[in-house]
Amino acid sequence: MARTLNPATHAIRRDAFLDVAQRLIQTRGYEQFSVQDVLDGVGASKGAFYHYFESKDAVVNAVIERMADEATPTVQPMLDDPDRTAIDKLERLIQGMAAFKAERKDLVLGILQVWLSNDNAVVRERARRLVRTRLQPWLDGIVRQGLAEGAFSSGYPDQLASVLTTLVQGMSELASELWVGRQLGSVTLEEVTRTFDAYHEAFERIAGARPGSLHFLDEPTLEFWFG
Repeated sequence: MARTLNPATHAIRRDAFLDVAQRLIQTRGYEQFSVQDVLDGVGASKGAFYHYFESKDAVVNAVIERMADEATPTVQPMLDDPDRTAIDKLERLIQGMAAFKAERKDLVLGILQVWLSNDNAVVRERARRLVRTRLQPWLDGIVRQGLAEGAFSSGYPDQLASVLTTLVQGMSELASELWVGRQLGSVTLEEVTRTFDAYHEAFERIAGARPGSLHFLDEPTLEFWFG
């Protein structure tokens, strides 16, 4: 007789592996822990681990996906608010993403090690696709509202959300490089500020927004990550 799988029990056991993997990412970094460390932390066998995940990379991807799942409830109510303008929603979306990461700084920095490693191209690409999958529908709603309000203007309205999604991803990836540069002392805070000022301008131009209308990364946020 085939064994009946209880979905709730399955989720709880899977989350136990994710909890330990997340803690190891935060405390040791990706390169410094193994599948065996996860097994020891959970008190499980290799067979149990491979029932849920095919590899160490797979469990790291699942940690990243769970973090993305946790972000949705913090963002969706704001996006659904009929009293907010598209400009306000775009600003608050990016600010909210920065605040969400700030609350999980140790985990974000641990994942950053995975992102920057040349040996983890597959993990990086899966994470990139995941972010795009979550982000583009949010931006699509903001774009449609902004065009209707006249806050945005584009000759390519159907493609605008996709282009802005790429811009947000590029900004996030460049932020990782700038953070490393700050740690090494090869990038000044002024260079960081000017880089994000350039992104503000790029967003406004691409979205057809009024110059100076977007302000989504403030000085305290930049100081927190790059100061």
